[in-house]
Amino acid sequence: MVLPACSWTSIVVGIVSVLVVFFAAILNNLENSEPIALSRMTADIKTLLENYRQKNKTCFILGASGETGKLLFKEIVNSQIFSKITLIGRRLAFENEAYENVFQEVVDFEKLDDYAAAFQGHDVGYCCLGTTKAKSGEQGFIRVDHDYVLNSAKLAKAGGCSHFNLESSKGADKTSSFLYLKVKGQVEVEIEELDFDRYTIFRPAVLMVDRQESRPAEWLARKFLSPVSSIFPTALSIPISSLVKAMVINTVMEGDKKVEILENKPIYNLGKLGEN
Repeated sequence: MVLPACSWTSIVVGIVSVLVVFFAAILNNLENSEPIALSRMTADIKTLLENYRQKNKTCFILGASGETGKLLFKEIVNSQIFSKITLIGRRLAFENEAYENVFQEVVDFEKLDDYAAAFQGHDVGYCCLGTTKAKSGEQGFIRVDHDYVLNSAKLAKAGGCSHFNLESSKGADKTSSFLYLKVKGQVEVEIEELDFDRYTIFRPAVLMVDRQESRPAEWLARKFLSPVSSIFPTALSIPISSLVKAMVINTVMEGDKKVEILENKPIYNLGKLGEN
């Protein structure tokens, strides 16, 4: 029996409707799956920022020439919570701009022990180092996202850093079958073993940012996620501005946890708090 065209149309519409509802249900579950253990959000942020400034602390940022590090640096400068900021990287993060109490240290990550002095005397460290397998190859990716990050953390610990902040990834898991998530998970665990006084791991989802660097896969993901994020802002992605604001706000909210892991939604909520 041959169904009339109108029947086929109804069937297709029905299937599409079911798929839309199913997809929306998945996104809604992802949007609400992460617990929000952020009672500190009610605190007076201005007071916290001012109190932190009085402590005269210093920090370093690894990877300040990258997208996250670059915006984090600007956020930290604007917040004025540190008396001294040191940017550590394989090249200068900027050359034609002048900032007060900002210093740059150019290092060779392949011979990082020779640059131990760059990691001396900082209270807080932010690590935004990272590359991709597509850009650097499998071994290059492991070298940057694991070896460079871990070696930097070791020197930071030896240099007196008490609070280490790591930009990781949603889904990071040392037992993952996906190389990217496995490496991210492995370095998380190995840095924890260094026993910082405070260790904060940020696990953002896909970062919504227009990169200067070409990453076709991320570009396609952002194009797909842009309309989705307007309805479900934390299910699959997060604005990069939310991440860097969250990193600053979390720093001044000195909690009692030695190790804290912030998943995508708590990061987003802290970022919104920073906007206010």
